[in-house]
Amino acid sequence: MIPVLFHIGPFTVYSYGLMMALGFLAADGVLALECKRQGITKDYASSLIVWAAIAGIVCARLLDVFNNFSAYLSDPKTIVLSGSGFVWYGGMIGGIIAVYLVARHYKIRFLKTADMAAPALAVGQAIGRLGCQLSGDGDWGLPSKLPWAMSYPHAIVGWNSYTVLKLGPNHQLVSGYFPGVRVHPAPVYETILYLGVFAILWGLRKKGMVPGRIFYLYLMLAGASRFAVEFVRINPRVLGGLSEAQLIAIAMMVIGAIAWVLSREKKSVEVASKQAVGV
Repeated sequence: MIPVLFHIGPFTVYSYGLMMALGFLAADGVLALECKRQGITKDYASSLIVWAAIAGIVCARLLDVFNNFSAYLSDPKTIVLSGSGFVWYGGMIGGIIAVYLVARHYKIRFLKTADMAAPALAVGQAIGRLGCQLSGDGDWGLPSKLPWAMSYPHAIVGWNSYTVLKLGPNHQLVSGYFPGVRVHPAPVYETILYLGVFAILWGLRKKGMVPGRIFYLYLMLAGASRFAVEFVRINPRVLGGLSEAQLIAIAMMVIGAIAWVLSREKKSVEVASKQAVGV
């Protein structure tokens, strides 16, 4: 675990930031390959990644500030200089908005763009989660005795009774710290799951699917991945024993499933119309 890589004057280079940058570069590479396959200028891929990165980082940070306003208020400079504190679905929302605007600017259909971007988004998330693992930004899980459970003694947020938590009665979080405690390496779980999502989506990109279906599948698979991992994460439970992230994940899965079904019906109508014209 290496939270801080080095210092340049007053600036600190964090491992989280490095992995985030590598995630964007990997996403750019994946998207560029898909643009090339479809005969779209590579500048489109770069524009999508740059603007999605900017919007994603800003929205991810803003939502974290909103959720932890009192902590940031006590030390405002951490809003910009902290190496942790990003909300994943805030980044996703910001990225989707940016992609929509860039697609409109280039006059390329949003659903086509979303399908192209979905595998890139999954691989970017997978690499980004390794940043959480390296920095120890508090994204680990509940205490565990599994063979692969681990400790984060050099975590950037600290490794103590305030950061090592467990679920108490009525699903509230209480301190789970004790000497030698180990926890679920939740970021590693997410990396593995997102790489699986990437592999599935990348394998489907040449199947000639209805526009939007790869993105809808991403919503379902990424939502399911986060929903599952949240059961061992140390996020507060807000409704029925579920965390805020799980509620967002459920919304992603429902939206993706509904859109998937509607797109299938649309395809059936189009096929029927073509057959009628042929007759």
